[in-house]
Amino acid sequence: MCLDIDDTLIDFTAAGRHSLATLIGRADIWPLWERITDEHVARVVAGELAYADMHTVRTRAFLAELGIVVNADQAVEFELRRKELLRRSWRLFDDVLPCLEWLTAAGVTLAAVTNASGAHQRDKLGRLGLARFFDHVAIAGEMGVAKPDPVMFHKVCSAAGCDPAHAVHVGDKLTTDAVGARDAGLMGVWLDRHGHDVEVPAGVHVLPSLGDLPELLVSEFARVGVPAQR
Repeated sequence: MCLDIDDTLIDFTAAGRHSLATLIGRADIWPLWERITDEHVARVVAGELAYADMHTVRTRAFLAELGIVVNADQAVEFELRRKELLRRSWRLFDDVLPCLEWLTAAGVTLAAVTNASGAHQRDKLGRLGLARFFDHVAIAGEMGVAKPDPVMFHKVCSAAGCDPAHAVHVGDKLTTDAVGARDAGLMGVWLDRHGHDVEVPAGVHVLPSLGDLPELLVSEFARVGVPAQR
């Protein structure tokens, strides 16, 4: 079982919006931040930008879009303040722990699969008590490939000793998570907490909550296969 982290397990968007609104004094800039962040993460994965430099470069680009010109030192200071606000704001969705406890009790091998940074994600998993549930943590920047590339999903399955046809990936992004997993041969599950009115591609399962995941797995047992023993 593969699970995305941000906005699947952890309410990252709420924390991110809060931290930026506090620092900038505006509540409408989250889409801009997401776009610029995605562009810079893609550069890291492509080997065009060192991860150690990404946050500073990304923040300078973001602030420049707002007409705020800062040097590298000022961008570092902004990042330090933003990350501290983030750490204070991280929260699990209410359905996360019951779901992970069920999966653990069922003997399912669990992998956290994320396109975000390694140190940052491991810090979150540790602080929120989630690290103990996962047998593997797959980080795009460390693997040199990112979702929805099938190679990302195949590498995770290989590390878990699992054929893709016997694996499930759950995430909050329809294309990046669910469709990407489906195209890689896994069961792709879109966690649509907000009930988006969009056409869902064939072969993709949709859940409004992780609380519905156990029932889906049981009903699809013949396709998923026997859970790997821990």
